Amino acid sequence: QVQLVESGGGLVQPGGSLTLSCAASGFSKSNYAMSWYRQAPGKERELVAAIISAGGSTNYADSVKGRFTISSDNAKKTVYLRMNALKPEDTAVYYCNLAYIFLGSHYDYWGQGTQVTVSS
Repeated sequence: QVQLVESGGGLVQPGGSLTLSCAASGFSKSNYAMSWYRQAPGKERELVAAIISAGGSTNYADSVKGRFTISSDNAKKTVYLRMNALKPEDTAVYYCNLAYIFLGSHYDYWGQGTQVTVSS
């Protein structure tokens, strides 16, 4: 059974930094994508950043480019999100996502979410 366990959220002042971690277990695929999404109160869930296991290609939302960095340790099946220069508008529940295709079917898994609050 696939499990995603997130950690690292919390309260931080504007301009501060946080690093989120997401450890995946229960799957053995070598080609997959891991992503971070976020959902603020009253808003839809949005993609923040994504990384592909094969090659390490990354993608970022325009709102976080230059401030956030996604990275991964494929051996540990863990993805990280380093968040710098945090703004109040970054406040949201951050969710880890694992996605892969196997035998023509798409598989999608979500973590439980971790709260990030940016406030003075």
